[in-house]
Amino acid sequence: MAVDKAETKRRLRRFEQACRRHGLRMTHQRTEIFRVLAQTDEHPDAETVYRRVHRRIPAMSLDTVYRTLGLLEAQGLVRKAESLSGPARYDANAERHHHFVCTVCGLMKDVYSKALDDLPIPRCVGLFGHVETAQVQLRGICALCANRKHTNRRRSPV
Repeated sequence: MAVDKAETKRRLRRFEQACRRHGLRMTHQRTEIFRVLAQTDEHPDAETVYRRVHRRIPAMSLDTVYRTLGLLEAQGLVRKAESLSGPARYDANAERHHHFVCTVCGLMKDVYSKALDDLPIPRCVGLFGHVETAQVQLRGICALCANRKHTNRRRSPV
């Protein structure tokens, strides 16, 4: 689903400021790749980003998209959202949030929850290292898939 224009502009301003702060050149390619992510809450994978950017910049290569997404993630400008299966997906939403992932269709939606934000990190995790961030991934069946399953069950011969 598309993100409203005001939010897209806010994300692009944050991108510009972060590029300056990190000493990154704001190339046309980087800006267009980020714009694709900033305009949606779908959490697209690299190939989907490539297809969308390629419409505007036909000379863009898939390798450039992968390298740019890696750079933007390393700089904290986008988040990599791991899905249950399939390729990693990317998110330009910088707000503190978690994800709901449908185990049937792979739909990924942002979840805002103070309760999830405040979950305590178990002390035993300190044995592995220092936790910098934590994100909860909720897995289940989205309403659309649940409705399809329910509808198919009613149509099945008994």
